[in-house]
Amino acid sequence: MRIGILTSSRADFGIYLPLLTRLKTDTNFELSIIAFGTHLSPYHGHTIDQIEAAGFNVQYKVESMLLTDSSSAIATAMGLTTIKFADFWREHAKDFDLVFCLGDRYEMFSAVMAGIPFQVPFAHLHGGETTLGAIDNIFRHGITLASSYHFVSTPDAALRVKQITDSDKHIYYVGALSLDNLSDLELLTVDEFKQRWSVDLSQKTILITFHPETVDYESNQLYADELVKTIKSLTGYQVLITMPNADTAGSIIRKSLIDSFSGSDRMFLVENLGSKGYFTAMKYCTFLLGNTSSGIIEAASFGKYVINLGNRQKGRSAGDNVIHTHIDANSILKAVNQVENSESLGNQNIYFNNGAAAQIIKILKQV
Repeated sequence: MRIGILTSSRADFGIYLPLLTRLKTDTNFELSIIAFGTHLSPYHGHTIDQIEAAGFNVQYKVESMLLTDSSSAIATAMGLTTIKFADFWREHAKDFDLVFCLGDRYEMFSAVMAGIPFQVPFAHLHGGETTLGAIDNIFRHGITLASSYHFVSTPDAALRVKQITDSDKHIYYVGALSLDNLSDLELLTVDEFKQRWSVDLSQKTILITFHPETVDYESNQLYADELVKTIKSLTGYQVLITMPNADTAGSIIRKSLIDSFSGSDRMFLVENLGSKGYFTAMKYCTFLLGNTSSGIIEAASFGKYVINLGNRQKGRSAGDNVIHTHIDANSILKAVNQVENSESLGNQNIYFNNGAAAQIIKILKQV
């Protein structure tokens, strides 16, 4: 079976990794990776290098990103990605029996939409979820409609996919694929992490990832100011910050963080930790703060509290470890106090369903 994998960012490659590993080693499949989006952008770390460093060949590269992140630039990047993939699918649509797409990014949406006239068979991961604070919600549902197979993370997501597609055909509840990484990846030790990023995780550490809100994007400067104010008030911790992704107004968040904390001996800015580094940081941190889906989906497996900021993840199913709060310093600091006075957590996770990658492989062999 000829399988194509559309990967556009550091985040989706990390999620794909358990599936990629199994596809690569199973002789029933011929794997091809199609890298595009921020993977090819030096501004975002040229993360295609991480794909190759992990032992995978990248058969196809499609460049379509712009350097700016205004609404006009994002819309233009969507159009350019569609044009580039129109050419790509014209040449390669018949090369694949199935093409995996993941999540809700605008560039993923554009690549998939360009494949519809060529009748490319898509399999969608993480469809049926809801994030009302991001325009990604629209893209996710659009990708679902364009896909023939659906591998979803929760029963609620399965029901929503059925509602969106008006069909219950080829909807499979497998859980969150990224959670397979927690058993598949050999995480770093505290010393190894310190050698690589000069951050000592034996100290009390807050792991922060904050992306712009793309529905209420005009408020992102205010949100950035409140986040910076909060971080400066957290004097009892060191802070490890991974940088925002390529969304509308993401540069506003990025500039505020760099201007405020570059060169600090207590606040550390890292462009990209990679899957192994990120999960290592999650394992050893005191708690997480921000608005990334990884806090909602993976953190519970480490028994970590998450302070989820604002509306970006609003509507996404979350466990009892997630504390939702507004993006203002006073509210965030109250949530920190709540975490500090809460009991320790177990590692029960509503997104876990006994190994997603193995289930996907089994299903693929049956279709």
